[in-house]
Amino acid sequence: MIRDRISEIRDGQTYSIRRFRLVVALLTIVTLPFVIGTSYLIYQYLRYSVLVERRLKGERWMIPSRVFSRPMSLHRGQRLTMTQLVNALNGLKYEEKGDGPANPGEFVVDERTVAFFPRFDPRNPEPTGEPLAATFGGGRWTPPAKKGKTVEQPVHVQEIRGRSSKTLFDSVDLEPELITYLFDESREKRRRIRYADISDNVKYAVLAIEDRRFFSHPGLDPLRLAGALIRNLRTESDVPQGGSTITQQLVKLYFLREADERGYRVAPRTYKRKIQEAMLAFVLERRATKEEILELYLNEIYLGQIGSFSINGVGQAARMYFHKDVANLTLPEAALLAGMIRSPNPYNPYRHPERALDRRNRVLCAMNEAGFIDAATSQAALAQPLHVERPRVDSAEAPYFVDLVREQLAQRYGGQDLTTQNLSIFTSLDPFLQTVAQDAMRRGLQGVDKMIRRKVATPVQGCLIALEPRTGAVVALVGGRSYGSSQYNRVTQARRQPGSTFKPFVYLAAFEATFEDLALPPITPATVVDDSPTVFFYEDKEYTPQNYQNEYHGQVTLRRALALSLNVATVKVAEMVGYDKVANLWSKKMGMSAEMRAYPAVALGSFEATPFEIAVAYNVLANGGLKVDPVTVMRVTDEKGRMLEQHNPRPPTQVVRKESAFLVTHMLKTVIDAGTAAEARRRGFAADAAGKTGTTNDMRDAWFAGYTPDLLCVVWIGFDDNTPLNLSGARAALPIWIDFMKTALAGKKTGRFQVPSSNVVFVEIDKYNGYLATPMCPKVISEVFIAGTEPLELCPEHRY
Repeated sequence: MIRDRISEIRDGQTYSIRRFRLVVALLTIVTLPFVIGTSYLIYQYLRYSVLVERRLKGERWMIPSRVFSRPMSLHRGQRLTMTQLVNALNGLKYEEKGDGPANPGEFVVDERTVAFFPRFDPRNPEPTGEPLAATFGGGRWTPPAKKGKTVEQPVHVQEIRGRSSKTLFDSVDLEPELITYLFDESREKRRRIRYADISDNVKYAVLAIEDRRFFSHPGLDPLRLAGALIRNLRTESDVPQGGSTITQQLVKLYFLREADERGYRVAPRTYKRKIQEAMLAFVLERRATKEEILELYLNEIYLGQIGSFSINGVGQAARMYFHKDVANLTLPEAALLAGMIRSPNPYNPYRHPERALDRRNRVLCAMNEAGFIDAATSQAALAQPLHVERPRVDSAEAPYFVDLVREQLAQRYGGQDLTTQNLSIFTSLDPFLQTVAQDAMRRGLQGVDKMIRRKVATPVQGCLIALEPRTGAVVALVGGRSYGSSQYNRVTQARRQPGSTFKPFVYLAAFEATFEDLALPPITPATVVDDSPTVFFYEDKEYTPQNYQNEYHGQVTLRRALALSLNVATVKVAEMVGYDKVANLWSKKMGMSAEMRAYPAVALGSFEATPFEIAVAYNVLANGGLKVDPVTVMRVTDEKGRMLEQHNPRPPTQVVRKESAFLVTHMLKTVIDAGTAAEARRRGFAADAAGKTGTTNDMRDAWFAGYTPDLLCVVWIGFDDNTPLNLSGARAALPIWIDFMKTALAGKKTGRFQVPSSNVVFVEIDKYNGYLATPMCPKVISEVFIAGTEPLELCPEHRY
């Protein structure tokens, strides 16, 4: 019996062990997937946490370097419209108000007045205590809405006055304007904005159409996911439809972009990617606040393409589509941008205005449904027509100038990537003059198109560069017709024949020879040469130049030869001086890059130079023989405002004598007053100015280079492929120069060219033969001479 009991106990133990093993096996089978799944989720959570942290704090989130203009200057009489001033204030992130302004950084627009509260006093660096009012006047125009009725349109600054003190200002300087952020090779344009800078109109419009429950869900919206799941079950498509929240969209834009040979592309839409989006969204919501996520999203979203640039972020889109700061967008404007997020190109208001309007109205209705606006506000906004401004990448952001700044900084900083260094780069660019230059070039090229009157394979191109003579500051630069179509900067890269724009340097070499070669008879503006068909010999070769339209004038003074741009007379001057001296002046004395051959054709500009080099050379004349280095970057500071670089100009070099430079400048004044550029006076340009037209013999290039004591400008027009333009510099380039200079100098007190020293004298001579004038001479002028070279013999043709 005891034995049987022991046997029963053993059998029970065996059963218990088996049962225990079975339970353990079952528990393992049940819990192992859970443990593995949990471990996998923890691993993925940690992995994605690292990814999110790295991306949030990595290079793409580092603030890119910013390029600023010089402070914009307002002055009485300035040819500036109210719209242009409002655009400038928007560029400076001033906030538009309905009344006031009460605080610095605000402005109000009235019928003829723009009142603004500067962030600093124009008279001193301390904050100003009152707003200023710029009153506009003058001009007549025909607005489209008036159906042909002419009304008054303010087109110039009439006065600038303190609103409280009534103090009258001659001029006021605003802050430096942010031109652009430095972009990388992806060519994405964006303006970084903070959450606090985003208006409620923009926030509510985006939330209403993209993610109404954004501030309440944990990164995933179960209701939207359920709706998307039902739609996916009802469709046979292999591409899953999304119920993506803003957080998930940001994950797709910011964390799941893959590189390829074209730059960046979004990873393909698959179920695997949707799971990745969900997990990353869950992690992101725990690593950043809702405000930070929305800020990052609104800085990243793609909102269309302008030329070769993609427009990213609502800050850049507001500037591009409406010429406004994002804080000043109206409700319909904010709704339009929000509606473009889903499909920017189909809803592009430039190409598909009706489709864009329908989408905007849908957003407005969604805002009403979500309770963000009431029905009356929605109806008022729906009644507004679709309105966008003309895209202005070229004029607003000076892309050719920015490219030049980037190249120069890359050389100075050893090729470092400056796009993510959070530098502030303050430049010499004048935002008003840049806009004026771009508009003048656009209008001028349209006029050239009409004059060409033939089909061409490629559009005619042009470029313009403007400098301050005394400082060398590059204040405006237009490198081509359209930066979106061609990024080739013709100011700095196009090597073209200068043609007749080189002639002043032939005469400069002649006047310099008066000092250097005592055996050479003095050459003066009154020296007479024979402008008749001539064959020139050099190196056993013949050279036979021809005047424009084969017109010859016989005996002419050098002043008249330059004023009328006579080819034969100019080559004879070069022959008198020596072709080697002409070549040496350009290459050695003035330090230009082109090496010249000493032969007759060089006198007519038969070599290559860039418009930038021509501007530097003419600036020597404008500065009385001093060579001033051009400058674009004035200073560079880091994120803490510490100075990394500041422009300290080196003393200019006296490359030619001031007397010689003044003689050429005085002769070039005649070009504008009564020579090939006399059209400038006929069009009302009254400032004291000197300049020269330029046309190559085959008429492939048209130039005008001219300057006042305060501003120098060079314009080139031609085809990139060297197709003959068949237009002279006076017809193609001069009108653009006039247009730019008249607007640039309007309202300013322009100076006059000063006689450099007592070594320069004025003597009355016969205009045509250069002898001392008698009372019988029919045409007498006051000619300028270097002391000791003036004529001593009375005019033999008109004696008593």
